[in-house]
Amino acid sequence: MRIIGIDPGTAILGFGVIEKKSSKLSMLDAGVIRTASDQSDSKRLQTIYDELAEVIKHNKPDAMAIEKLFFAQNVTTAMTVSQARGAVMLCGEKHGLEVFEYTPLQIKQSITGYGRADKNQIQQMVKTILKLDSVPKPDDCADALACAITHAMTSHYA
Repeated sequence: MRIIGIDPGTAILGFGVIEKKSSKLSMLDAGVIRTASDQSDSKRLQTIYDELAEVIKHNKPDAMAIEKLFFAQNVTTAMTVSQARGAVMLCGEKHGLEVFEYTPLQIKQSITGYGRADKNQIQQMVKTILKLDSVPKPDDCADALACAITHAMTSHYA
């Protein structure tokens, strides 16, 4: 089974594609989609949708795992990230993927066994679980892979 994980964002959206064969997990692809801050929101969302569609077409995942939005300090940021999540979820549905959502707490517990793990702990575990030579960069990419790993480790669909 192939799973695409998404760390949603408007300026930088992380993605990571993993494959699960029996109990073995391996990374197939990972990266980020960047949008320009001087573009309109609608143009940025179109860029996210179009570029993500290409990633999906290239990697042919069976499922999508996306991080749930969990912060309320900056309402403007929350709104734009929510819009990006909507574009991502629509893209997944349009490409026939079942979309699964995971909270940051669920991801931290799944990856490290500890719900208050910091970013560095998560990144090191992503590196270890996927048997990578180095931590995926930027952080958004590692976070997306962590989301995909969470789905692979916790879902009865994977």
